[in-house]
Amino acid sequence: MPRISTVIATRDRRASLLRSLARLDDGSHPVVVVDNGSTDGTAAAVRERHPRVDVLELSANVGAVARTDGVRHAGTPYVAFADDDSWWDPGALDRAADLLDDHPAVAVVVGQVRLAADGALDAVSVKHRAAVLGRSPGAPGPDVLSFPAFAAVVRRDGYLAVGGFSPLLFFGGEEHLLALDLAAAGWQLVHADDILAWHDPAGPDRPTPARWALQTRNDLLVDWLRRPLPVALAGTAQLARRAARDPACRAALAGLLRRLPSALRARRPVPAALEQRFATAQRPLSDPAAG
Repeated sequence: MPRISTVIATRDRRASLLRSLARLDDGSHPVVVVDNGSTDGTAAAVRERHPRVDVLELSANVGAVARTDGVRHAGTPYVAFADDDSWWDPGALDRAADLLDDHPAVAVVVGQVRLAADGALDAVSVKHRAAVLGRSPGAPGPDVLSFPAFAAVVRRDGYLAVGGFSPLLFFGGEEHLLALDLAAAGWQLVHADDILAWHDPAGPDRPTPARWALQTRNDLLVDWLRRPLPVALAGTAQLARRAARDPACRAALAGLLRRLPSALRARRPVPAALEQRFATAQRPLSDPAAG
């Protein structure tokens, strides 16, 4: 049995997905593509060009939850996520599996991210290298509490035990909630600089207003789900003030209010020490208080 699989959730980005699969489908590890209700012939194209790849077709778009379907389907002890515009460097997944073998308290290994266009180090990896959260005893790398899913390798049992990615968030910033839930359950999440993920963004250079609204809605939902009540109230009040003059803020606020009853029913604030660390992780690296 292989130790590690790659799971890719995709929707209507066939060309980009096929470029990524050209690097990921090398026969060294199983690959699972979860087709999130695509209408562009994604599943058929993958089956034709990459017959080794296991394709799981969903009848509707379920957002980030598609990754959880892929994790269950894969069945390997460890699962590396990739997006339809990202891939792992050769040998990276074997190193990640070795690290997880050697450190049973680690649930997530977050690799270094470089941009395919010019090899530049992604801003998230700059922050991880700075080790703003320090390093837990026995951890093989700096602690992290935020990461892009496509640069993460997860321990399957730990991931599934906390429920995976949340259907309430759907998509956008879903990694924050997963990180908090894993840390609250006692797992370590670490950065490993020698495990490399490449990113070749298929979308626009800057977030669209709709994407910004989705991300903002989800950031506030995470506040209501896991953070102290004053934090959630302050963030919501600030968004409400801006909504009067900004359509994207109005969209974010409307989405938040629609989901707020469900968030309140699922509210489980994390311990104070974890909240303090999460707040530190969210500050810009240039903020002196972040150190």
